[in-house]
Amino acid sequence: MRGVTHATWAACAAAVVLAATGCGGGGGDGGSGGSGGVLSSSWGDPQNPLEPANTNEVQGGKVLDMIFRGLKKYDPETGEAKNMLAEKIDTSDSQNFTVTVKDGWTFSNGEKVTAQSFVDAWNYGASLKNNQRNAYFFAYIDGYDKVHPDSGSQSSDTLSGLKVTGPRTFTIKLNQKFSSFPDTLGYNAFAPLPKAFFDDHAGWLKKPVGNGPYEVDNYTRGSQMSLRKWDGYPGPDKAQNGGVDLKVYTDNNTAYTDLIAGNLDLVDDVPASQLKNVKNDLGDRYINTPAGIIQTLAFPFYDNDWNKPGSEKVRTGLSMAIDRKQITDTIFQQTRTPATDWTSPVLGKDGGYKPGLCGSACDYNPDEAKKLVKEGGGLPGGQVKITYNADTGSHKQWVDAVCNSINNALGNDRACAGNPVGTFADFRNQITGKKMSGPFRAGWQMDYPLIQNFLQPLYYTNASSNDGKWSNKQFDGLVDKANGQSDTSQAVKTFQQAEEVVRDNMAAIPLWYQNGSAGYSDRLSHVKLNPFSVPVYNEIKVG
Repeated sequence: MRGVTHATWAACAAAVVLAATGCGGGGGDGGSGGSGGVLSSSWGDPQNPLEPANTNEVQGGKVLDMIFRGLKKYDPETGEAKNMLAEKIDTSDSQNFTVTVKDGWTFSNGEKVTAQSFVDAWNYGASLKNNQRNAYFFAYIDGYDKVHPDSGSQSSDTLSGLKVTGPRTFTIKLNQKFSSFPDTLGYNAFAPLPKAFFDDHAGWLKKPVGNGPYEVDNYTRGSQMSLRKWDGYPGPDKAQNGGVDLKVYTDNNTAYTDLIAGNLDLVDDVPASQLKNVKNDLGDRYINTPAGIIQTLAFPFYDNDWNKPGSEKVRTGLSMAIDRKQITDTIFQQTRTPATDWTSPVLGKDGGYKPGLCGSACDYNPDEAKKLVKEGGGLPGGQVKITYNADTGSHKQWVDAVCNSINNALGNDRACAGNPVGTFADFRNQITGKKMSGPFRAGWQMDYPLIQNFLQPLYYTNASSNDGKWSNKQFDGLVDKANGQSDTSQAVKTFQQAEEVVRDNMAAIPLWYQNGSAGYSDRLSHVKLNPFSVPVYNEIKVG
């Protein structure tokens, strides 16, 4: 998804290792404990209103995961896609699917969840005039080119590949075979929507209505979103607490301080400066687990300086100027691992993770880095500025560390500098407005545990999260081929061939794989992070 906000670093360690400069509330409202207690958790304002098809970043995604349930749900332990509202999804050719929706499900306002609830939501999400960030996820459904054309006006408001055939049944026709398509349907873009969403859209946006274990109680932007347990939730994963107050923090150090002081119950982004103290501070209440997250540096390929012949040598040279091992060993306190491909070890080798695929391009080699940058025509303007949001994730520290590594490797103390943007929302708005002039932070948290999700949304031409607007016909063709292969192992191999094209062009610089980290108060129990590094809020008990 989702522009990840959680990259964390230790500033003082960076100063020692890479000559970087500088080191630079209120608790949950009690409740009666157990299933009635309300917990408080750190959070950041989402970029957009919480429409499922318009949310492709982590903070908004956390809320959608709490207030919606779709056809599939990803297992909080394994990440496996399992049926939730889907009674069954049948296909005989990996292109035409028949979906049967379970009976007995309603939205929290009492409306029944029907086949129409899904079809209406997907048509809305795909429509060009609704300008939804996740519209691309519907691109494989027949008729998408009419609903969301690359140019000109849309000629249809509905996807021809969606047909309601009964109160609880609908069919999906794709424009090509996509054997893994059902496994994508746990992503929030595919959530159902009630009629209230369409009848009073402005009212719904102020107070979203979903079909998950929580309801939105109130939301004050910049301050807090309060969610409360929906007692009428019909699913098996009912909330084990009375609700969650998501409190907005613009500095994760402040959130951590509030946690230690007893003014906050849960922090899911332990600040870098506290990693050396967290075990002593929290003991068993500190969580550090592998997650499907990779941190990268993306480039603005809409800027000719980064898209001209030879620029791939500059990008590869910059990659080789970053000493990933020294940084992760010294700074990350065993919460990061140098990346050697563009996916995640969480996938496993059978699922597409191929350690070492990046090869020498991800090895620290100052001499080769200097040579490649020079052969590629030098740094555009003589300097690269890495843009990042300054409000969360200790990003200043890691950007300063990366820049010092680049400066040291290239023998130029002005080769690289950080370029902070005040808030995550402003940062995302600059990215979507194509205002980047150099490399920028681009963490990726998987939407579902498939190699396809680490490649297609990020690098396919005009894909939903292809923020740098990279485009390569060879890559696109290999992705299309992989999606059409019904043999999973063969599809994985084809996706890896596509990943090699990303490598050869250094479409983005892989930095490190990220663990999920969290800390919680002694009021809580049964706290864990799922493979997406998000707290499993509904399982947490209070008191």
